[in-house]
Amino acid sequence: MLLEDQVVVITGAGPGLGSTLARRCAEEGADVVVAARTKANLDAIVKEVEACGRRGLAVPTDVVDREQVRALASNAHHEFGHIDVLVNAAFPPSHRKTVVEMDDDYLDFWRNALDIAGYGTLLACHYVAPFMVDAGKGSIVNLTSMSSRLAYAGRSDYAAGKAAVHRLGWALADELGPSGVRVNAVAPGLIMSPVLEHWMETTARERGITYEEQVAEHVQSMALRRIATETEVANAVLFFASDLSSGITGATLDVNAGQLFG
Repeated sequence: MLLEDQVVVITGAGPGLGSTLARRCAEEGADVVVAARTKANLDAIVKEVEACGRRGLAVPTDVVDREQVRALASNAHHEFGHIDVLVNAAFPPSHRKTVVEMDDDYLDFWRNALDIAGYGTLLACHYVAPFMVDAGKGSIVNLTSMSSRLAYAGRSDYAAGKAAVHRLGWALADELGPSGVRVNAVAPGLIMSPVLEHWMETTARERGITYEEQVAEHVQSMALRRIATETEVANAVLFFASDLSSGITGATLDVNAGQLFG
C-alpha cells in the first residue's frame, strides 16, 4: 500500500473530491483526519474511511480561524501520534461575477475567498508542518487549479486564490525541504462529478442543445477528449503523498485531460 499506517489530514474535505480523496487514502492504508465546516459531511466521510478498515477522525474546522486550525493539528497528532501527509483543499464556491459587476457584498466574498485559499493553506501548514519537521519527513499537497494560470472572466476570486496557493507552496518547498518535508501541488481542470454534470445539463437546457453537445464543446479543447474524474485527481494527490515522489518538491502536476500543457 502506498500510505500504509500513515496519517493524512485533509482540509476542505466535503462531498465529491474530498470524499474521494479520503477514501483513496484509506484504501492505500492511511488513517484519515478530515476537516471542514460542516460536521455532517465529515461524519459521512469518516464512515467511508472506516469501511476501508482504517481509522477516521472528523474535526469541524474553519480554516481561517487560527485557534480552530491549531486545534485541528494538535487533535490529529494527539489522536494518532504523528502526521505524515497534509492535503489542503479548502476553497469556497464562486458566483461568477466580473470585477466591474461586483457589489459590496461580493467584494467581501472575493476577499474571503483569498483568505480561505491562501491564508487557510498557510495556517494549516503553519500548525501541521512542525510535527513533520520534528519527524524529519512529511508531504504537503496543495489542491490548486488550472485556473491559477488560465483565468476566466467572472472567476477572478478563484484564479487569484489558487495562484496564491501555488506561490505559497513554492516558498514552503524551499523553507521545509532541508527538514525532509516536501510541498507539491495538484492542479485539476474540470472534474467530472455530479455537480459538473448538473451544471452541464442546466446549461444545455438554457442553450437549447443536448447534454452530449454541451460536453462535446468542452472536451474539444482537451487532448484526451474527455473530462478527468475525481479518482484521477485523487490518484495524483496520492503520488505526491507517497514515497513514489520522494525526490520531488515544489512541483505541480496537472490533471486536466490535456487542456493545458506546461
